[in-house]
Formats: sequence, structure tokens, C-alpha cells
Amino acid sequence: KLNEYYGVELTEDSKMTLSEWLNLWLEKYMRNTIRESTFRSYVHIVKDNINPILGDKTVAFVTTNDIQKMYVKLKKEGRKNSHPKLGKSLSDSTIVRIHNMLHKAMDDAVKEHLIPKNPTIGTNPPKKKQPELQILNEEQLQQFMSAIEQDNIWRDFFYTEIKTGLRRGEICGLKWTDFNEDESSLRIYRSVSDGKKGGIAIGETKTGKGKRKIYLPPSVCSLLKERKQKTKSEWIFENPLYPNKPVSPSSAYKHLKIILKNAELPNIRFHDLRHTFAVLSLQNGDDVKTVQENLGHATAAFTLDVYGHVSERMKEDSAARMQGYFEKLERA
Repeated sequence: KLNEYYGVELTEDSKMTLSEWLNLWLEKYMRNTIRESTFRSYVHIVKDNINPILGDKTVAFVTTNDIQKMYVKLKKEGRKNSHPKLGKSLSDSTIVRIHNMLHKAMDDAVKEHLIPKNPTIGTNPPKKKQPELQILNEEQLQQFMSAIEQDNIWRDFFYTEIKTGLRRGEICGLKWTDFNEDESSLRIYRSVSDGKKGGIAIGETKTGKGKRKIYLPPSVCSLLKERKQKTKSEWIFENPLYPNKPVSPSSAYKHLKIILKNAELPNIRFHDLRHTFAVLSLQNGDDVKTVQENLGHATAAFTLDVYGHVSERMKEDSAARMQGYFEKLERA
């Protein structure tokens, strides 16, 4: 479509390939603006998903149709190693991540006058499906609490997690300077992620709202006070082998799986502990805005999107309580 180029001034760099542009974009725009784990995932997407299909094409000539065909191909055969359930097919959520990253990169290519318009606009990536929430019910939660009570190394970590709903990287990144025992609160400033070759990376929280103060239940505050007396590490939850470092998110994930297996509990994700906390908060009367702020969600609308089904049940319960109230009033 030559009319797309009319009146558009493109630079000499528009002759570079898509692969060359994406590599430049990663270094120029992304390297120091996103978390290391996110940056590594972008590098993986470029290298393993986009470059083999469109990497050699001149960036200015990449079309919407090219990108749509790439999504279709990735959906069918985008996985290097066969998955037990998906085979060679990439999941819808992975293709959505590829689309979101490529959309950003091509938006910046427009700003750099490499292309006349963003070719990802007009494509039809899969709709991102909200994963089904898995939470521990009351009986399972009691089993979980009993199981962690027997674990001297990890008890405090998982006890704090289930009663605060912190993201995995956030709880791993807590320092004693974040703990205010006088007002029973924690400041959430940072997030730890797994780095290269078994190392760790320390960065900012997932969202701007992620930087927040939360108030602790008295039991958690007492636990942390006691823990503080026994440690010399700056980290609230230090690496058991290297106390000068925080516990790694991957270690926390692996140990959760061990606890669940030994306790014969459902094989939930670490993030489902956060979901369990959120649902319990709503069911026990916290309003959505309070839950949003405690969880560090960007907006209350997002919290409603994730936990709307819980609030619907709460509204039903509210209607039943009101009915009971008026029936009691009428009998009086």
C-alpha cells in the first residue's frame, strides 16, 4: 500500500531488518526501563519467536498480514520442545505477550521514522484468558497452616505470605528497614527476581501502585519482631545458605510445591496464595478499594476484574442478610 508512505519521511535506518530494529530497540528503549526478568523474556521472544519468521524482512515493509500470519504459525508450531498438553502449539497467553511486546516496538519504530504506521494495529491476536482462580478452602487452609508450622526454615515466610498476599518477588525483597514494628506495618519498595546463572536481580515493584504501605495482623507483627531478634541479615527472609542475600523466588516456589505435596494439598501456584488472601479479605468485609491497595493493583477496576465473582457472591449474601433483617423487623 504505497499511499501509506505518502507524506511520510523515513530515515535511512528504515532499511534495517526487523531483527536489527528489535535488537536496537531492546538496548535503546528497554534495557534500563523494565525489570531484568521482563527484559530477558523480551530477548527470548525476539530470538525464538519473531526472528525465525520475520527477522530478515526489512522493517519498513513488515505488514499487518505478515504479523497475522506469524501469529497463526506460532499458534500451530511455535514451541521448540513438545508440551505434554499443547504439543508444538504456543498458548494464547504467550502469543498475547508476543503481540504486546511487538506492538510497543513498532510504536517506537513509528516515532523513529522507520515505518509509516504500526503494522500490529489491525491484527487479531488471541484474547487473553483470565486464568481460573485456585484458592485454598477453609479445610485446605487449615492443613496448609499445620504443614508450615512443622517447617522451621520456611514457616515464617509462608505464614507472612498467606496473611499479606504479597507478590513472590515482593516478599523475597523485604528488608528490616521496611518493617515498622511500632505501627505494625511494612513498606513495599522492591521486588526480587531470579537472575542469570542462579543469581538474583533486585528491582522495583511490578507497578507504580506496587510501592505501598500495608498494615500487618498482630500475629504477623509479633512473628517478625521475634524473627528480628534472631538474625543479623538485612533481609527479613534471607537465603538460608547465604544470609547476606535474600531468599530467591525460585526457591520459594519449589518449597511451596514440596509443602503442598507432603500435605496432600492441591498443586496450586505461588500466586494462588495471593488469590487466597484476596478472597478471604473480601469475604471478611474488606471493600474492593482496600484490597486493591493492599495487593498493589494499579486500579480497583483490575481488582474487580480478577475477583468480581467473589463480590457477586458477597452481594447475594448481602441481599440474604437484608431479607433476614426485615423479616426479623416485621416479626417484632
